Amino acid sequence: MKSLKVICPNGHLGFAPLKTESFRIGVDAGPDYIAADSGSDDIGPVPLGSNTCASPRAWQERDLEVMLLASRRTGKPMIIGSAGDTGSNSRVDMYVQIIRDLARKHDLPPFRIGWFYSEVDKKTILSKMRSGSPILGLDGRPELDEAELDATERVVAMAGVHPFRKLLEEGCDVIIGGRSSDSAVFASAALHEGYPEAEAYYLGKVLECASFCAEPYGAKETVMGEITEDFVEVTAMNPAQRCTIASVAGHAMYERSNPFHEYVAGGLLDMTDCHYEQVAEKTTRVTGMKFVPAEDFRVKLEGSGKLGERFVGMAGIRDPYTIAHVDEVIEWAREQVIERFGETGWELHYNVFGRNGIMGEMEPLKDKPAHEVLIVVQGVAPTREMAEELTITGTRQLFYARLPEVKGTAGGVSFVFDEVMPASPGYRWTLNHTMAVDDPLELFPTHSDVVGAPVTENA
Repeated sequence: MKSLKVICPNGHLGFAPLKTESFRIGVDAGPDYIAADSGSDDIGPVPLGSNTCASPRAWQERDLEVMLLASRRTGKPMIIGSAGDTGSNSRVDMYVQIIRDLARKHDLPPFRIGWFYSEVDKKTILSKMRSGSPILGLDGRPELDEAELDATERVVAMAGVHPFRKLLEEGCDVIIGGRSSDSAVFASAALHEGYPEAEAYYLGKVLECASFCAEPYGAKETVMGEITEDFVEVTAMNPAQRCTIASVAGHAMYERSNPFHEYVAGGLLDMTDCHYEQVAEKTTRVTGMKFVPAEDFRVKLEGSGKLGERFVGMAGIRDPYTIAHVDEVIEWAREQVIERFGETGWELHYNVFGRNGIMGEMEPLKDKPAHEVLIVVQGVAPTREMAEELTITGTRQLFYARLPEVKGTAGGVSFVFDEVMPASPGYRWTLNHTMAVDDPLELFPTHSDVVGAPVTENA
């Protein structure tokens, strides 16, 4: 039976280095494509807004080098999506340059590299809005208005399979994608080779996070997906891992508002009737997936806007009475900030670790604080000077809080550092919307070039 094999060595390339042994096993298994996603909005809005990476460049270079050398040695195409964590234009250019440098470093024979961009000019979005094509909000967000667009620093569109397929059709051996749907990175290869949409998109869904679909848990290990006309199989490459019915089905439901639906540009992968079968010790087979084409073609937009400069302070509390009244302590400190800076033009955030610091209002154990807590204070303001003073005030005043029944003057708070620490600027998500387009490639310009050492003939 005809099939296609794709290996994925890392669910977020560069976020933590891939494991080379399971990758070697995967390459030795003879895949037709090597692919990985390199981005996520899990990292928050700061990298997109500031046009930076959340991952160390050295880790990204290392993963790209391992994959590129395997790709060129075997002659199999390599596909990367959402370059540099966000898929912004500068991150795509960075990855393309890394590939060029690696080709030169290893004296690789010529190969064709293709890339596409995903950033969207705000003027393009504004033109759509003013022409009567609304930018619709996701997850309860309202329709985009001009004020929110104006507050946005940078916007990327999330590509589907279309720019990847165009570059594959042009014969590209290595593809670097801008911001992309995770599943599209893998589905594009299967669709290019003629496999059905439902199976192709499921292949992408199950491979997107690499070994997250295997057990026992082990991050950054390689898995292999195999697609036929009728089913998808996924196999763990790490000798200690297995792809089981539970691990594969569980991952299919991962990060879904509806556990059975995966939306992509152009349609919906419906996993409601999927059937999972353990066909080998390390392999699960999946059937029953469906693909439902969209009535109109809409592309997801992600946008980030700057709130201001940011500093961080930290304070620890061991005193039981102060812990019991920590909200009043925080309110005291906040009031001192208001007295100094007024009520607007700044933001002050307190996370109390040891008491709802992670889950906030969703925490089920609110009535059981720890015996000690850490308060992390984040101050955001228009300038670094104001942000620093704001954060110092909001942190140090925790020490001076006046509580009922406290007669001592020593305070119930200790400081991890005397000073507050500069942090990355504060950003917020401004766009989580969709925009209608007439052409799937409208927002994703593609480019290609030949890189590598020229082949010289012996005289």
